[in-house]
Amino acid sequence: MAVRAILVLCLGILTMAAAGEAASGETSGRITGVGGVFFKAKDPKALAAWYRDVLGLPLESWGGASLRYDAPKHPPALIWNTFRASTKYFAPSNSEFMINYAVDDMDAFLTRLRAKGVTILKRSDDDPTGHFAWILDPEGNKIELWEPKPAAPH
Repeated sequence: MAVRAILVLCLGILTMAAAGEAASGETSGRITGVGGVFFKAKDPKALAAWYRDVLGLPLESWGGASLRYDAPKHPPALIWNTFRASTKYFAPSNSEFMINYAVDDMDAFLTRLRAKGVTILKRSDDDPTGHFAWILDPEGNKIELWEPKPAAPH
């Protein structure tokens, strides 16, 4: 729950930071977003195939995926955060990172994963930011899945 509270806080900070950018007058020389996620694998081709075949990641001919920010139901921001080296939040993985993938329908996604033999480590539907679930990829990296709550109408 604390990590999800951090997520909500980060979204608020990002919103305030975006408002502050216009006021500060800075127009260049700053980070505008995440341009990619890259990590090592024992067997990169096999792991990429698992992400394609099991998670449905649309791999390109060059071996990676290009995920659009303007996809339907995609959250408006990417969250970046650090954790203490002693955190248990990534357990049972020993990896030093965890990627959170946004999904459009948690129930349908988890049904598909179970049909492909993926163990769902945990699911949480009690967070104010949406539904969460956690799985491991074949190399033991923990993956967080998030179905954001629909944005409130303006």
